[in-house]
Parts: sequence; C-alpha cells; structure tokens
Amino acid sequence: MKAVTLGLLVLVMALLWPSCLAAAPVLVRFAEGVTHGFLVLRTINDVLLAPGDLLQTARGGEVESRMVFRFKDGSVFDETVVFTQQRVFAMQSYHLVQRGPVFAEDTEISLQRTTGQYRVKTKAHKDGREQVLDGTLDLPPDVCNGMVLIVAKNLLKGASASVHLVVFTPTPRLIQLEVAPEGEHKVLVGDLAKTAIHYVFKPRLGSWLKLFATLLGRVPPDYHAWIVTDEVPAFVRFEGPLYTRGPIWRIELTSPRLVSWSGSGRAEGVVRLDGGSSPP
Repeated sequence: MKAVTLGLLVLVMALLWPSCLAAAPVLVRFAEGVTHGFLVLRTINDVLLAPGDLLQTARGGEVESRMVFRFKDGSVFDETVVFTQQRVFAMQSYHLVQRGPVFAEDTEISLQRTTGQYRVKTKAHKDGREQVLDGTLDLPPDVCNGMVLIVAKNLLKGASASVHLVVFTPTPRLIQLEVAPEGEHKVLVGDLAKTAIHYVFKPRLGSWLKLFATLLGRVPPDYHAWIVTDEVPAFVRFEGPLYTRGPIWRIELTSPRLVSWSGSGRAEGVVRLDGGSSPP
C-alpha cells in the first residue's frame, strides 16, 4: 500500500512539473526606457486597495523595472525584474517581497536567470513559522516573471505568443503561459475614444496536470490586460492575481494631483493635472 501511495505521489509530482514546451522569447519591437508611472490597485469591485509606482531605469544594457504598492495597513507588495532587450526580451533576475496583514504570510523570492538559482523565504503570520527553500532550476530563455505586460505590448496586432513563467507555491513550478488577443474595447482619454486590445494570459497545464491541479484546488486563473495599440503601445488595465493563490486584483494608471499652497503654508486646494480642482 505504501509503495502504491509513493508511486502515485511521484506521478503527481511529475505532472505538477511540466516540461519545457514550445515557446520562445518575445522580439523587441518597442525598447523599454526610463519610466515613472503612477498606479492604483483595486479589487474587481472597484474598492481602492493601495497606490503604487512603476519605476523603470536603463543602465549598462539592462533595464530594471520595479512595481511597488503600499497599503494603508503597512503591507507592501514590491516586485523587481531586471532584463535585457537585445533583439529579444530576456529576464536576468527577479525579486519579490510581500509583507503585512494583507497577505497570508510574509514572502521574499529571488530568482537568477543565468544560474537558475532561486531562494524562497516565508514567515507565517499565524504562528511565526519560517521556511526557506533554496535550489536551482533549468530555466528556458523565455522566462518572463515580472514582464507579462511587456510581452503583450510587443506583440504584432492579432499575434499570439507562448512563454514560460515560474510560479512559487512556495516550491517553484515552471509553467507555460500563452498570450493571445481576445477582442477590442473602446477606452476614453478625456473625450477622445481609442481602441484597446484585450489580451488573455492562459497558463497551459496539460490535461493530466489540469486534472490533478483541479483535485488539489490549485488551478491558476487567467490573467487579463488591456493595451492601447496606437503607434506606440500604452498600458490601460491589468486584472489577475499578483501572487500565487492570491485574489483577483485590478491595476490601472492614475494621474497625480497638484496641491496648491498659500503664502502662509496653508493648502488652498488640490489642482488636478487635467485642469479641474477640488478642496484639500
């Protein structure tokens, strides 16, 4: 009986670690550069969760892109990816920190592309138990952790792509991610209507893996992104979990508001960048 149980466990683990399927790095159509974007994180019911920043710099042939959300209760989601963009996008390193009561546990993840080395450190809020996982993975060249929106922005109109993603449960799992357009939507910029492409990111698990993942309650949901594809593509919205087994959240761009101060140092009002105003 023990031998049968062990054999079944080995089979399940093999299925939960899919092989590298046909996929390839995404060609660079629009090179990334210096960026500071202002973001908001909301639930799918439009409840504000946290303000955020997208901070991007380019140095020495590499681009560092960092997305940070800071919650009112002190929780932090901080994701950084470093990548190159010589003909194709290639992730070099990935780092994720999530801590605070918003999350079930504090987590810090690091992943290196060239060595395949990873480190996962978790600390449970309930009992303070800590767990550390170290190891190496055989990573394909198209791993795109922290870069899924960059992938969508660089696809030709109507084109699809297949890349890989490392998910941490906290044990790392390499899965295939298919990116495909699924219709168009009108968006408004002021009074000007533009067209955004709706992209769907589908984790491809295979029939056996999907069956066992369903039984284990760990089927990853689809991700969704909306990209305006004018002469230069622009991000509009993202919907999906930001971490493994996390809730569906929404990321959107926002505009800063200028606070106007009187000579006495008193705030007189808030002047929006679109020309409107509101009280402080």
